[in-house]
Amino acid sequence: MTVPELVRTAVERYGPGEAVVEGRTRITYSELGERIERAAAGCLARSLEPGDRVAVWAPNTLEWIVAALGAVTAGGILVPLNTRFKGAEAAYVLERTRARLLFVTGTFLGTSYVASLRRATAEGPGTGPLPGLPQLRDVVVLARDAPEDFRTWPAFLDGGAAVAREAVRERAARIAPSSPSDITFTSGTTGHPKGVVITHEQTLRVYDCWSELAGLTEGDRYLIVNPFFHTFGYKAGIIACLLRGATMIPQPVFNVETALAHIATERVSVLPGPPTLHQSLLDHPSRHKHDLSALRLVVTGAAVVPLRLVERLRAELKVGTVLTAYGLTEASGTVTMCRRGDPPEVVAGTSGRAIPGTEVKVVASSGAEQPPGTPGEVLVRGYHVMSGYFEEPEETAEVLTPDGWLRTGDVGVLDTEGNLRITDRIKDMFIVGGFNAYPAEIEQHLARHPDIAEAAVIGIPDPRLGEVAKAFAVRHPGATVTADDLIAWSRREMANYKVPREVEFVTELPRNASGKVVRTRLRARR
Repeated sequence: MTVPELVRTAVERYGPGEAVVEGRTRITYSELGERIERAAAGCLARSLEPGDRVAVWAPNTLEWIVAALGAVTAGGILVPLNTRFKGAEAAYVLERTRARLLFVTGTFLGTSYVASLRRATAEGPGTGPLPGLPQLRDVVVLARDAPEDFRTWPAFLDGGAAVAREAVRERAARIAPSSPSDITFTSGTTGHPKGVVITHEQTLRVYDCWSELAGLTEGDRYLIVNPFFHTFGYKAGIIACLLRGATMIPQPVFNVETALAHIATERVSVLPGPPTLHQSLLDHPSRHKHDLSALRLVVTGAAVVPLRLVERLRAELKVGTVLTAYGLTEASGTVTMCRRGDPPEVVAGTSGRAIPGTEVKVVASSGAEQPPGTPGEVLVRGYHVMSGYFEEPEETAEVLTPDGWLRTGDVGVLDTEGNLRITDRIKDMFIVGGFNAYPAEIEQHLARHPDIAEAAVIGIPDPRLGEVAKAFAVRHPGATVTADDLIAWSRREMANYKVPREVEFVTELPRNASGKVVRTRLRARR
């Protein structure tokens, strides 16, 4: 099956059922299918060709769902953009993928994404609204108003009115299950984001399995707080709901009061998210004023899960199923999962066992497989492992072995039952409120500051977000930049989760004989 076939099948199976709830807007699966078809027609009217990359830079909204699935139905390859990106970061991904079409929000959280992108692409060989991105021929603002040189969302949809429904369905029918469906960017130790290429059949098979193991069913009401630009939000959210006929309730920004209100008024039954999300719900002083009794399924991961959190979800909120999982974008987002009925200590202490069709092993630096209880690098092999990083064969070869194993860069331990426990991160990555932060990428940003000669970044504990960045920076001679100055500059130049919360100035960074920064020494003084 392909994603367009999934949409069509969902309409046939669940037509009158409620598909999306957004404020006062409520649409059925039949109505959602019609909207997606209109968006696909709009793409055809703009001469989108199969395999063209289509980016969406917007928060969790109904328009995101319709635009993304419409583009994929028209044969496009979806490129989700992180809503926390600044203009330059978004421009990098757009340029890297040679995106042909961009759907962008208007103003979100007080920021004009259009203005941010204009500033980052003001210079270049192009003649369109974004000279720095000459390959980007169409920009659609997901609103009723837009600058003169961009298209509004209603105008884009109206443009597809002349495209016959048969043409849309013929285009969708030409898509092969083995065709790429999306390119999701993930950073690495090289410091530049890399695009993970995943196919239609990989996505649908993994999240059919995820839905089965989690116990997602028709009629479930799913509050999707995980951002759509992330695999957890798009695939474990939108795709899983389409597979099972659940109702999607997108929440653009996580706010505890809003989430509590949604859970109560919409009788939310499913709430995946990072541990910090569930902890904030449990600890909120007005929790007892809301009826949360419909909540029955929680899936979490992406960080250490305290046993106490699992116990509280089951005891205080009466959540019948609490599961943990482990995955990475390069493996379609899911590698291991706990199973319903697992005891609390397994759910809290591990990320569960390999999903069907997946192999997981732990190896020493020599490549030898480690016995249960012995830590080593986690390797994954299966149908859902990416074909590679988009147009980056050397980087792909570094993580994919000739016999198909994906080197995750994570250190873990398997127990005798096959449950995986992640214990460290080889690549020095740390997790900020559920988002992966990569030191090399942040260091490259900091090095662009005119007063900074070099910097090294580590993760430090934070009671709310789990971990945050701390930077050790070396000033240029004579520079007087302060920690507050550098933090304020960082907030303008990079996504908020990457911004260092602490800066310590040093005369030099500790290095080994080969010149590499010794992060263990930095961690020792944090």
